Amino acid sequence: MRLPRMFTPRTVASAHCDLPCGIYDPAQARIEAESVKAICEKYQANQDPEFRTRALIIKEQRSELVKHHLWVLWTDYFKPPHFEKYPQLHSLFNEATKLAGAAGAKGSADPAKAEELLGKIEEISKIFWETKQA
Repeated sequence: MRLPRMFTPRTVASAHCDLPCGIYDPAQARIEAESVKAICEKYQANQDPEFRTRALIIKEQRSELVKHHLWVLWTDYFKPPHFEKYPQLHSLFNEATKLAGAAGAKGSADPAKAEELLGKIEEISKIFWETKQA
């Protein structure tokens, strides 16, 4: 009978997502998206084929990083109560990841596509910071 009591914790602790809330930040996606936009601008201003090839490779890598950072926020940080309070959140993430993908900045060298992506990330960021205030 004493054995079960021996394993009963003397102190019970609880925490509210102290790790996830402290490490996630949409700034990571924004920084990569800013890189994508800058690469698009440099690509448009340069006619050297080797430079343009390198620029496209780097832009595609950065676009993948944007998608990665958005997916982490979407799947790991935001929880059902957030999606209930902000019903547009799923659509924002869907639109943003598509803008980072082949149909958007990854598949285009148009700085306007990258600017559109930055706009979606800004909308997500506003919601993110509102959730941090709660």
